[in-house]
Amino acid sequence: MKKHIPNIITCCNLICGCIATYCAFHHGYDAAFLFILLGAFFDFFDGMAARALGVSGPLGLQLDSLADCVTFGVAPSAMIFTMFFRVQYPEFMDTQYVRMIMPFTAFLIAAFSALRLAKFNIDERQHTGFIGMPTPANAIFWASLISSSEMWLAGPRFNVIFLFLFMILFCWLLVCEVPMFAFKKMSWAEGKIKFIYLGLCAVILVAGAIAGGNDENMTIMQGMIRALAGCIGLYVIMSLVASRLPKND
Repeated sequence: MKKHIPNIITCCNLICGCIATYCAFHHGYDAAFLFILLGAFFDFFDGMAARALGVSGPLGLQLDSLADCVTFGVAPSAMIFTMFFRVQYPEFMDTQYVRMIMPFTAFLIAAFSALRLAKFNIDERQHTGFIGMPTPANAIFWASLISSSEMWLAGPRFNVIFLFLFMILFCWLLVCEVPMFAFKKMSWAEGKIKFIYLGLCAVILVAGAIAGGNDENMTIMQGMIRALAGCIGLYVIMSLVASRLPKND
C-alpha cells in the first residue's frame, strides 16, 4: 500500500488542478487560486513522501509532470483566458475578430509549462536548483494576481496589450536558461540569498496586509494575496540578479 501513497498525493494535485480550471472558466478566481495553492501543497509533499517511503520511481515522475501540467499550466491559462474577455482593448484592436482570437493566446502558458516540465525531467542540472521559472511559481503568480486584482486588470490603467506582453514574458521565463534558486538546501553558507528573499517576502506580505486593511475596496486577505504575486516577482528579479553575480569558488 505504501508505494501508492505518493501517487495518491500526486493525484490530489491533479484533481485540484481540474477543479481550479473549472472555477477559472466560471470566473471563480478566488476558488481557482485556492485550489492552485492546494495543488502546490500536494506537489511539494508527493516527492517528499516518495523519498521518505523509499518508493521513488519513473511512474511517479511521469504522473507528477502530468499533474503539474494541469494544475500549473492549464489552470492559470484558463484564468488568463477569461481575463482576456474583461480587459480593455485599445480602439485600433477593438474588433470582433481580435476579441475572438486574443483569449486563446492564453494557452501559450499551458504549452510553455508543458515544455518546461519536459525539459526539467531530462535536465541533469536541476537537482539542486532550477533553470528557468518553476511552473508552480508561475501559476501562483497569475492566480494571486488575477484573484486579488481583477478589477484593476479590467480597468482603464491596464489593457490587452500589457496582458499579452506580460504573458509572453512569463512564457520566456519558464524555458529560459537563467538559473533560479530552489529551497532544497537552506544552509546560510550555501544560500544567503534564500534567507534574504524569505525576509523580504515577510515584509511584503505584512505590507500587503496593512494596505488591504486600510483600503475600503480590499480586505486584508486580498492585500496579502496581491503581495504574494509581488513575492513571486521578487523571486524572479533576485534570481536574475544572482545569475549575473560572480560565483565564489
